[in-house]
Amino acid sequence: MYIWLGLADSVTCRYPSLLRVCELWHSHFNWYRRRRGKEERGCGVSKNNTPAAQEKCITRLILYHFGVNLPVMLLSYPVFRSMGMRSSLPLPSWNVILTQIIFYFILEDFVFYWGHRVLHTKWLYKHVHSVHHEYATPFGLTSEYAHPAEILFLGFATIVGPAITGPHLITLWLWMVLRVLETVEAHCGYHFPWSPSNFLPLYGGADFHDYHHRLLYTKSGNYSSTFTYMDWIFGTDQGYRKLKALKSAGVEDNSKHL
Repeated sequence: MYIWLGLADSVTCRYPSLLRVCELWHSHFNWYRRRRGKEERGCGVSKNNTPAAQEKCITRLILYHFGVNLPVMLLSYPVFRSMGMRSSLPLPSWNVILTQIIFYFILEDFVFYWGHRVLHTKWLYKHVHSVHHEYATPFGLTSEYAHPAEILFLGFATIVGPAITGPHLITLWLWMVLRVLETVEAHCGYHFPWSPSNFLPLYGGADFHDYHHRLLYTKSGNYSSTFTYMDWIFGTDQGYRKLKALKSAGVEDNSKHL
């Protein structure tokens, strides 16, 4: 156990985003295999991009990971250590881990929402955020396809929670994996029967975020990251809710004529 924790400290603790990068690519290609296989009936919420568009995204992401993410990884280690992150025994209890993860999600949603809204102002959208919106029909890897300035700006929302609390390395690992799985699922373009949005209240998911990518930057709304409570509080999901209501009414009306 001591050997394992020592190895973890020398590799992943020093480069805390390394696990996040690996999980991003792994989770995306799991989604990609599902899309290339037999699609589940009624799951699709957006059309596939062309192979050329996907290759462009992959190429850019490789450049971003080496040119932006890697330097951030190198610089993040002393910051996390100075804030109290540890990798030694004893391991934290599940109560501590769960409490910290819930806090991270709540804080990340709050910070991300306001940062995302700022990026949808005219100048910042034109010069920064429009890169991410090049894909009106997103797929998994587009979750991190963005302008380098946006990667740093919105990435702050992900790391601010761990930076404040100084978690154990195990907790940081779990948080990064969950965060990557969430953002890939939100950009995958499919609403599966087993999507978390079917079970967790206020969870956004693919359908929620796909709406955001389809509309003009000034009218899109749906700025939330994981949970949608900020959009609900500030009324920036009204267009999406109205569309959902119209679709539900249409289904009900059609069913009356059967």
